[in-house]
Amino acid sequence: MRLLHTMLRVGNLEESLKFYTEVLGMKLLRQKDYPDGKFTLAFVGYGDESDNTVLELTYNWGVAEYNLGDAYGHIAIGVDDIYGTCEAIKARGGKVSREPGPMKHGSTVIAFVQDPDGYKVELIQLANQNSSQKVSAATAAS
Repeated sequence: MRLLHTMLRVGNLEESLKFYTEVLGMKLLRQKDYPDGKFTLAFVGYGDESDNTVLELTYNWGVAEYNLGDAYGHIAIGVDDIYGTCEAIKARGGKVSREPGPMKHGSTVIAFVQDPDGYKVELIQLANQNSSQKVSAATAAS
């Protein structure tokens, strides 16, 4: 077995696609309208679906917002340079809701950003490198 995708319902597909592709550096892998069901599916990710887990963005036509509830937490993305990545996200208009720093009760360096629908995306520093060697995830994805 293999984890294939995580589905998020979005209120504005174009805003969400812009966030995940332009701000977080993912690629739009495929998109299809389902007129009979009145919804659109768009799949985004950092690599082909055959080898990578991706996000399925589901837009139900005419639904502009959702109650996120208190059970859902976040998705997580590993980055090589969390500080540079957060700066790049801010420069591209993204919202950093928790600046980079050690997690509570631990030493892992994390940050949080928020997508247009309010979903949280955790960034996790993958390795300790000195600043001259760091390359942001957004730059590396280009």
